[in-house]
Amino acid sequence: MDKQLFDRGLERRKATLGPEYVENSLSRSTEFSQGFQTFITEFCWGAAWGDDRIEARTRSMLNIVMIAALNRMHEWELHFRGAIRNGVTRDELDALITHLTVYCGVPVGVECHRIANRVFAELDAEGAAS
Repeated sequence: MDKQLFDRGLERRKATLGPEYVENSLSRSTEFSQGFQTFITEFCWGAAWGDDRIEARTRSMLNIVMIAALNRMHEWELHFRGAIRNGVTRDELDALITHLTVYCGVPVGVECHRIANRVFAELDAEGAAS
């Protein structure tokens, strides 16, 4: 393990997904999944998200579209919330969902809107800005 890459990855992962989510994922890892958590923190978050040539906000927008195209809705919600943390506006998120609906299909666009509406309702109830 590259400690510097891991530490950068842990910082970026917490900044996007929230420290509570990341700490929970790491603390719940089993002997079997611990290596995987280290791997994604080091390479996904340290090497990819840690590359400063593309800022986190743009990476979040890319992820919203790519994960929708893969129809991985659990991960999509996680990164949708991350996009909000990274400064993507509601208007931009709406435009992204429209764009991905055209290229990925109406059913995935419908599901994205369903998730987005629930997330926004939760954030509004908490009084969180987005």
